[in-house]
Amino acid sequence: MRRKHRRPEAVADLDITAFMNLMIVLVPVLLINLVFSQTSVLNLNFPESAANSAQDNKDQLQLQVMILEEQLVIADNKGGVIMQIPKQAEGEHDYKTLALAMQDIKARVPPDKKDITLLPQESTSYQTLVSVMDKVRSYKTVVAGSVVNAELFPDISIADAPEIIPAGGAQ
Repeated sequence: MRRKHRRPEAVADLDITAFMNLMIVLVPVLLINLVFSQTSVLNLNFPESAANSAQDNKDQLQLQVMILEEQLVIADNKGGVIMQIPKQAEGEHDYKTLALAMQDIKARVPPDKKDITLLPQESTSYQTLVSVMDKVRSYKTVVAGSVVNAELFPDISIADAPEIIPAGGAQ
């Protein structure tokens, strides 16, 4: 009996040319459109101790912005409260008025005055704190036909707001 021999089947080559062409185009497009994570860092200062600041800075103007539950209070160490900015009807702090007040104060103080102290209450939200920082640091203005950030008070210190005792006394 005669046996039939089968021919060995040829193994087909895998054609990956189309896939390689796709990768050659896709990888550069993805790399060009990739947005790297950007982190902004704000340099903050702690206020100087009371003993040092009382002796060294008696005649220097010290600006403060207290972030309270119902209002923002702008004050200094010479004349006391400069302005009280109540919350808006929507329950948000009035950042626009704060920015305008900071611009007005910057126009009246010496040009080398660049420091300010923020005094948030313990319950102040992070977003509120950052929004106030943005408004006291700089403002947008038009110079020579382009919008730029003009400097207000970029050296920001943070301390705790003083305890507020209700008008009727402690209960």
